[in-house]
Amino acid sequence: MKLSARSAALYSATFAGLLMLSACGKNEPPANAPAAASTAPTPAPASTAPVAPAPASTAAHPATASTAAAPAAANVAPAAPAPATPAAADTSFKIAGVVLGNAVNAEHKVSKAKNSFAPNEKTIYASVGTEGSTSSATLSAKWTYLDKSQLITNTSQSIATEGAATTTFKVVNPNPWPEGKYKVEISLDGKSITTQNFEIKKG
Repeated sequence: MKLSARSAALYSATFAGLLMLSACGKNEPPANAPAAASTAPTPAPASTAPVAPAPASTAAHPATASTAAAPAAANVAPAAPAPATPAAADTSFKIAGVVLGNAVNAEHKVSKAKNSFAPNEKTIYASVGTEGSTSSATLSAKWTYLDKSQLITNTSQSIATEGAATTTFKVVNPNPWPEGKYKVEISLDGKSITTQNFEIKKG
């Protein structure tokens, strides 16, 4: 069969159009095809290291005992009153008293105190009581006739004692005593301590 030149030209044009359409169809991806993985934006990879908590040194801590205000220690508290200390025993030696009389007992103490004597009582005693302890002390008795300011006698005795003691002095007149007022002055280690007055008179 013989085609005319016009029919051959139309057929060639039609065939060329189909080829072009076919080529265009190959370049268009299907409408429902997913996007290629290589073109999708990749999210930042998650860090695999766990987030470490803040170190303890930076965490807020309560004040340590060394910086907290501590109550006053016991050793700075006001001192409690010291317990009362019993008073030490008084060991100082001293004269406790003087007693006059005309007789003494076995302990050399005046047996009956009196301050008035008869002229014919030849011996007059003065018992000196002492308290405390001493290794060496001197007691003195000075007898005086007051009416005439006359010294009769002055005698001394050295004593050593660890407690209460009695030291007796005496004055003797073989003749009757003159009537009047007298005194005896007792001294300890040269220091006058006490004086006792007495009287001589007829009964």
